[in-house]
Amino acid sequence: MKKLIVAGVMALGFLSASAQNKIGYINTEELISVMPEADKANTELQEFQASLSQQYKDMMQELETKGKQFDTDSLKLTASMKEIKRGELMQLYEKAQSWNQQAQDMYQQKAQEKVMPIRAKAQEAIKAIAKENGYAYILDINAVIVGPPGDDVLVLVKKKLGIKDAPAATPKKPATGR
Repeated sequence: MKKLIVAGVMALGFLSASAQNKIGYINTEELISVMPEADKANTELQEFQASLSQQYKDMMQELETKGKQFDTDSLKLTASMKEIKRGELMQLYEKAQSWNQQAQDMYQQKAQEKVMPIRAKAQEAIKAIAKENGYAYILDINAVIVGPPGDDVLVLVKKKLGIKDAPAATPKKPATGR
């Protein structure tokens, strides 16, 4: 009987200890979107994407030009020359398609390279806020469907990173007819 009472008291102790754990929530994507590094990374990625797109566009333009030239010259070409030219056009087309896939892969790799340090910085700030404010758990709000009540720590993390909230827009006064 004594063991049962001790076990019950210990269980209550564990329950009350776990009930005292502070829980916080954060929208990590929102945090990252307001970090200055994210703007710079997005700009660099847009420029990189534009460069890749231009290279693909140039390849397709070359393919179109050579295709039109083939159509124009095909009446003068022998059957064997037509086959050679068709083969060249097919190789050029396949090269462009291959380039398009490579460009997508390069873009994804570049995006990952740009985002990883930003995510790491955000994670470090979240960990620091958890430690400084006694949070046992800080969960990403986008990954939790149902959870215990907790604090929104986004403002604390923004402050830790030196990100100021945008001032609230002041409502415009209606124009008077005078």
